Amino acid sequence: PAAESLADRAHRAAIADAARDVVAVVARTSGLDATAVTESLQLAVGPAVSRHLFAVGAGLDSMVVGEREVAGQVRRALQTARGLGTTSSTLERLFQSASRASRAVGSGTALGGTGRSVVGVALDLVAQDVDLRQASVLLIGTGSYAGASLTALRTRGARDVAVYSPSGRAHGFATDRGARPVEAGDLPGALAAADVVVSCSGALGPVVDVPMVTAARAADPTGTPRPRVLVDLALTHDVDPAVATVPGVRLVDLATIQAHAPAAVSREVTRGRRIVEEHAAEFEATLAEQTLVPAVVALRRHVEQAMAAELHRVRAGDPEVAAAVERSLRRFAASVLHVPAVRAREHARRGRHDEYREGLEAVFGLQVQAGALTGAGALTAGGPDGLDDAGDPDDDAPHGPPPAASA
Repeated sequence: PAAESLADRAHRAAIADAARDVVAVVARTSGLDATAVTESLQLAVGPAVSRHLFAVGAGLDSMVVGEREVAGQVRRALQTARGLGTTSSTLERLFQSASRASRAVGSGTALGGTGRSVVGVALDLVAQDVDLRQASVLLIGTGSYAGASLTALRTRGARDVAVYSPSGRAHGFATDRGARPVEAGDLPGALAAADVVVSCSGALGPVVDVPMVTAARAADPTGTPRPRVLVDLALTHDVDPAVATVPGVRLVDLATIQAHAPAAVSREVTRGRRIVEEHAAEFEATLAEQTLVPAVVALRRHVEQAMAAELHRVRAGDPEVAAAVERSLRRFAASVLHVPAVRAREHARRGRHDEYREGLEAVFGLQVQAGALTGAGALTAGGPDGLDDAGDPDDDAPHGPPPAASA
């Protein structure tokens, strides 16, 4: 499976047969009972998977509709799965299609406008109280969301940015991005000096609590406690919600951001969902095509075997004549196979798989099992045995024996 924290939910994409494995992994890593995990998850199967992932990747299900940050998370989910060796041809195709759908929504609607992001809305709220160009900012966290936050801060003119990491990774993150790293023992001083704190570490508990904020205000290096804005972008609350009760402190959390998110224009959302539906339908149609790949492979091998037998007889004579005959036969075979390959795509997209297989059996005596292309070893379109080039009439390059089909 490929997994990534996508906006305000944990999303997992997996082959349907591995659903129990997903539950087991989540239960083991979270320490929760498998029954509780099962009751907390929503299992999507078939076309619902692509529609859901494509909508999420396009930001249509986000608290800030149309935000672009989630698209990067979808891409990183696929990259992580590749690195772990847990992806498959189906998941590759699914996530790549999700990225294409996201780009199409971004370019085909007004939802991809500047500032349509959780971080962007949060910093707009901060700007109501603080001029970021003159502010001292403390960023807590070094993950992908912290990177997006730092980029957004720079875009808004923030120059004085310090970085603290609960996991001790501040130095590498900060120095690579022109910020100042804060060591663990220096956090109280950094809090005292900061006008704005942006936290998105995802730590398992508050990184900033009431006593720390109260002490920071008392130790203000200016001698006069200044108004402070704390932005908590973490799902698990990097900042104790009670901090909002400290005088002179404003807390901007995800609930605040959701309440102030710009309203998406209804017709743009409708257009975005229409684009998602079109891309999801195309993905499902492409996936359906793969179910007839075994049939096309079987037909191609049938023709190849007949051609090989004829070539064996011809090669006993003049070599030049044999080479010319081989070229002609291969051209003829490619021409013969082209139409069946095209018809396979058409029948698969219309759900007429059985008719196609029955036709091959009736005409050529070929018995082909239904293709179940949902595992890591699924046949892919393209290549010598795929639907993309099976029977290309313009292909007269030499061919060896057809490769073995994947199961």
